[in-house]
Amino acid sequence: MHVHHADPDALVGLLSLDDVDELLTSSAIRTPSVRIAQDGAVLPESSYTRGATLAGRPLSGLVDGRRALALFDGGATIVLQGLHRYWPALTALIAELELELGHPCQANAYLTPPGAQGFAVHSDSHDVFVFQTAGSKQWEVHTPDGVEEPLLVPGISMYLPTGTPHAARAQDTVSLHVTLGINQLTWRGLVERSVRDVLAGVSDEHLPAGWLDDPDRLADELGRRLELLAGNVRNLDAGGAVDAEVRRFLTTRPSRLAGGLHDVLAAGDLADGTLLRRRAGHPCVLLAGADPSRVEVLLGDRSLDVPARIRPALEEVRSRRELRPSDLADHLDEQSRLVLCRRLVREGLLEVVR
Repeated sequence: MHVHHADPDALVGLLSLDDVDELLTSSAIRTPSVRIAQDGAVLPESSYTRGATLAGRPLSGLVDGRRALALFDGGATIVLQGLHRYWPALTALIAELELELGHPCQANAYLTPPGAQGFAVHSDSHDVFVFQTAGSKQWEVHTPDGVEEPLLVPGISMYLPTGTPHAARAQDTVSLHVTLGINQLTWRGLVERSVRDVLAGVSDEHLPAGWLDDPDRLADELGRRLELLAGNVRNLDAGGAVDAEVRRFLTTRPSRLAGGLHDVLAAGDLADGTLLRRRAGHPCVLLAGADPSRVEVLLGDRSLDVPARIRPALEEVRSRRELRPSDLADHLDEQSRLVLCRRLVREGLLEVVR
């Protein structure tokens, strides 16, 4: 466990009580984005959701704000799940955290009424960062050195490693805290993905009939096949496997395009002096493929295949927080650099500074 002190306003600005009020009462939020728990048990969705229609088609799982707030008033904790997918401030934070750590991340929030406890002592299967944005919460954290009881208030965050038993109770006022989950990629997963194709090449034919009567013969044949498999594993290209892992991670992140509509509208009028900015949380990783005339550009949610001759210009884009197309003059002529910058704006890597 590690406790850290930060600027309270910076943390509160990520998700406030007013923000939660808006989500619960003024939006069409649906399950599973919300769940409600009380006294350690998750309440049935039917107790706080309703149905509706949209364009003549049925909608289910819509959160009924009135019923949800009534449960909250009765001591229940409201959990907002997957906020990294729909709350802009946390979407941006998670995007940057994923690139910093190299692991998929998520964000949930817990709104607990005064004096209540949503869940009993439990542990998570991933690392978590916790920070308070309203009220206070008394934590019970079980560490190898004993039980610690940090009090979290706005401006204090806490890190809990995987498997740390913990529970938390709101104090005299309402409590709102955010939990960032780090869904770690593991060595086992990387090894399994690296040898997947080799294992797929192992014959799936049946064991010979009567093998129970001659286990030594079966052992000899298994040894031969394992030796062949070991040779194929030894011949694997570790660098290529890592490239594949980088490609997998940096093409499967959620799209993060806040302001993208304005950027698409502005792309057509882009000029050599237009100020552009790298969109926060968006990677730009260049990988050389088997064809030396091409370069793959990993953008987080997808990849681009581009001519290798523009790689120096892309390296220039990668190295700058802000730039103008004219900054690429050493690498591309004016028409070519405008075409490239318009493409990168439409793809979401760059945004037009307004």
